Amino acid sequence: MNRLISFMQRYFPPHQPVRPGIYQFTAPPEAEFPFRLHLRIEPDGRGLLVVNGSTVVHLNQTAAEYVYYFVQSTPADQAAKLVAERYGIPVEAARADFDSLTARIKALVEVPDLDPVTYLDFERDNLYTGASSAPYRLDCALTYRLPETGYARFAPVDRVKHELPQVDWEAILKKAWDAGIPHAVFTGGEPTLRPDLPDLIGYASQLGMVTGLITDGLRLAERDYLHRILQSGLDHVMLILDTGEDASWEALRDVLAEDISVTAHLTITPNHHLDEPAIFERLVSMGVQQVSISASAQELSQYLPAARQAAAERHLRLVYDLPVPYSRLHPLALELAQAGDEVPQGAGKAWLYVEPDGDVLPAQGVVDVLGNLLTDPWEAIWARAQSAA
Repeated sequence: MNRLISFMQRYFPPHQPVRPGIYQFTAPPEAEFPFRLHLRIEPDGRGLLVVNGSTVVHLNQTAAEYVYYFVQSTPADQAAKLVAERYGIPVEAARADFDSLTARIKALVEVPDLDPVTYLDFERDNLYTGASSAPYRLDCALTYRLPETGYARFAPVDRVKHELPQVDWEAILKKAWDAGIPHAVFTGGEPTLRPDLPDLIGYASQLGMVTGLITDGLRLAERDYLHRILQSGLDHVMLILDTGEDASWEALRDVLAEDISVTAHLTITPNHHLDEPAIFERLVSMGVQQVSISASAQELSQYLPAARQAAAERHLRLVYDLPVPYSRLHPLALELAQAGDEVPQGAGKAWLYVEPDGDVLPAQGVVDVLGNLLTDPWEAIWARAQSAA
């Protein structure tokens, strides 16, 4: 029997997964719908497909291989032949599967409201379950400083004794990319207070990362600065909107005029319950398609359902998993209390949070230091995150 097993393994080896790593594809400039794909192949052959830095699809080994050939721009006939030889199926069937997958990916890009779980019809794990070699996203708090406003005193500057310089942040981003993290979001504090922000966005983009920015947007009202940020390779921005300030609305207008994905963040405060339909009507009239909503205190949570319903009635997509810069308006405590959880779902699994000194937390405000991404090995940090999750 052992001889038979040895013979079978020698002459009929098991299907080996595609080489682990991150692979990316950017649609050509002439494409009708510009898009970017990031494919992460795990050591066991499973895959993680990130579409435009927002839609995440978990793939089994076969689906991951088909997507791999798509991302590598392999001609359809060649891809079908490779799959047919690998799995012992007719070339015609492999070509039909490849064409079907290609059509579904394009539909996912062109119609973002489609549910990738059902539409792509891929076998996949439930969200945040199963083994993974790295999270999907790294939230980088470059600073805890805030503009000199009444909110500045609420920033947790006492937690961090120093801010890392640009060269150290570049080392962190490189380590994250090498670990397989395809998405970096720059936050704070107010990240535009860092003069090296455009350079860090550019560095992450050159690595191949999808990049996001969370900001009060006031600096983006400076047209030269806004264009420098955009030209560095920024993919999406969340603007913390102060609905009572004209300057904040003007900044939102300027960003919306550019070719970039924009989310407007609204905060329920004691003086503003977001119960004015005119606010949401104004957002829609400006072209806003995505909003994030939170409250500044637990006692204001009663106003959240109405605000979210007002957004839904106007077909505004709700973004719920991006951190809001530290200030008195930080919504984390409220969101956790509503969910009845100690940490948000996905913390330490879907994303990690890096403080200005390089310390890694499962998520913003979850003070459980997993290590320092500048000085500790990635494997040790990720192992602690998995054991704590």
